[in-house]
Amino acid sequence: MKVAVAGCCHGALDKLYETLELLQRRHNVRPDVLLCCGDFQAVRNEADLRCMAVPAKYRHMQTFYRYYSGEKKAPVLTIFIGGNHEASNHLQELPYGGWVAPNIYYLGYAGVVRFRGVRIGGISGIFKSHDYRKGHFECPPYNQQTIRSAYHVRNIEVFKLKQLKGPMDIFMSHDWPRSIYHYGNKQQLLQMKSFFRQEVESNTLGSPAASELLQHLKPSYWFSAHLHVKFAAFMQHQTTSKEELPKATKFLALDKCLPHRDFLQIVDIEHDPNASDSLEYDAEWIAILKATNNLINVTPKSWNMPENNGLHAKWDYSVTEEAIKEVLEELNHNLKIPSNFILTAACFDPSKPQKHREAVHTINPQTTEFCAQFGLTDINDRIQQAKEEDSVRGEYEEEEEEEMDSTGSAEEHSEYNTDNSGLSSINPDEIMLDDEGGDEDLSTCSVDPSPDHPPDFSTSFSDIRIMPDSMVVSSDDAMDSNNEDLEKSGANKQSEEKSPNERSLKRVGCNENGNSGMKKIKRRNQAIYAAEDEDKTE
Repeated sequence: MKVAVAGCCHGALDKLYETLELLQRRHNVRPDVLLCCGDFQAVRNEADLRCMAVPAKYRHMQTFYRYYSGEKKAPVLTIFIGGNHEASNHLQELPYGGWVAPNIYYLGYAGVVRFRGVRIGGISGIFKSHDYRKGHFECPPYNQQTIRSAYHVRNIEVFKLKQLKGPMDIFMSHDWPRSIYHYGNKQQLLQMKSFFRQEVESNTLGSPAASELLQHLKPSYWFSAHLHVKFAAFMQHQTTSKEELPKATKFLALDKCLPHRDFLQIVDIEHDPNASDSLEYDAEWIAILKATNNLINVTPKSWNMPENNGLHAKWDYSVTEEAIKEVLEELNHNLKIPSNFILTAACFDPSKPQKHREAVHTINPQTTEFCAQFGLTDINDRIQQAKEEDSVRGEYEEEEEEEMDSTGSAEEHSEYNTDNSGLSSINPDEIMLDDEGGDEDLSTCSVDPSPDHPPDFSTSFSDIRIMPDSMVVSSDDAMDSNNEDLEKSGANKQSEEKSPNERSLKRVGCNENGNSGMKKIKRRNQAIYAAEDEDKTE
């Protein structure tokens, strides 16, 4: 099976698919599936643009909305994870994964699926220690803090993935597993990205959570993006017992989608010729979701996952063969993921721009159906309930304040601070692209290029490297300073993060079909292609 792997997409879907078409014309190579390693940017409308953590100058409507509306259809099954520049409000609708457009599937906060017998897993977002132990509490409209924390990896997702026992063929993460650079041509990497040196030497570059998963899952392939450079590595895992067979992981990180950059790789992977051509659920993963359902947290309070430390009655949430069998029986042994995509937000109309469209918190029918089928908690529904309870408490507190004012106690501070000025503070752990002021109005967002006259990028995107023999990367290859698979790339990725306009928090529900005129949040990109050296990791 031919698998196309892409680095940071940055919303350049047309460019990506045109490159695949060019590949087929020139080399007669047609991939069976496309995997995107984050910064996908599934932006449907102007409200989604506001939910991307980037300065306003990088918020440009790309062409995903044309796939969302049905005007275009992805020519190949596309599976992606989230990065740190996403329409977070859109992806948040699908915490367990789902279709963002026909033939384009999002893996969720963390997820595992199967395609033609190949097991594909992934985790969305990037690692930030200060948010790692929190629950998924964020919801639109976001403030300057939550627009960033919304895409930060949480310990519950890592915990779930660590319950997996079955072998993993492919795993995706946006940021690199920490220490993976020690298993490849580190010298050449630092020649291309000299500003990585301090972090590499101190072993702080990359995600410790992803590294933990790499050690546990030992997948055959691990694909990443984020740092905007192509890098291959070969990691031989240590065995924990004499009975365990030695395993190795072929790691590949790719550049962002730009002309003459190494953003695309074709990999030949063995598959089951008798397996279904449809995208399928993974029965073990579904069983794990059911087993860990009671661990869901939708508050910003930090908490630890169960450990064998004497403080928890249960710490092993891996599932038995019987539990997996029960999932198969629930599905009548039909694991095919239903094609139940549905529009949940108005689509961008270039003839009628809605610059002031607001983002609202939406319950996606796909998630509702998934949770009902497997008896899971809809995270967004739980968040909505919590917000409504907070709203009731807030009204009660306001009444108390008014009573205090009427009795001459107006100068006494309320226990509940209603001042929103704190929302303008900048998270010190985030790196901004520029020194512009905090919030910028969406009126600065561009909707170019014109969908009626899209530019032809085919000739520019001709630098496609096809690594033969199933991306054979031996330990010698990885350390070879002349390795052509580790080629030059543009400057490193700046955490192009900036916040949207501040808005008082509010909760807006949707109708039963999830189809209200609700607005959503997300998106970014295009000027990013004009400034190749303006990249830096978050």
